[in-house]
Amino acid sequence: MGNEALSAEVDLSHVDYPAVQQSPEFQELRKTHRSFVFPVLAACLVWYFAYVLLAVYAVDFMSTRVFGSVNVAMVLGLAQVVTTFAVTMWYVHYANKRLDPQSEKIRTEIESGDFETEKAVR
Repeated sequence: MGNEALSAEVDLSHVDYPAVQQSPEFQELRKTHRSFVFPVLAACLVWYFAYVLLAVYAVDFMSTRVFGSVNVAMVLGLAQVVTTFAVTMWYVHYANKRLDPQSEKIRTEIESGDFETEKAVR
């Protein structure tokens, strides 16, 4: 879903994009997107800055050996990378289930002419 390009025959010059942006469907899409992105972004930033602050101010803790030459800093650094992949996979799943159906509905309305400049009264 969402990966199909518009066909060359579709003329979108008549679309009233401000009307699309003001539509309840588009506003709901924005709300759905932001309700996922902002909390996850905040959590990831807190996690990242916690790692940096620990590296700067808790040197003894971060240099504690876990096993062999591997210390806490290395484990937490690897956890940062794992977190990045996990959040990416989580977002893709969320977008496929929640965002793509909403955006497909808006796209269908645009292509069917529901947002033509002449008709826009919203």
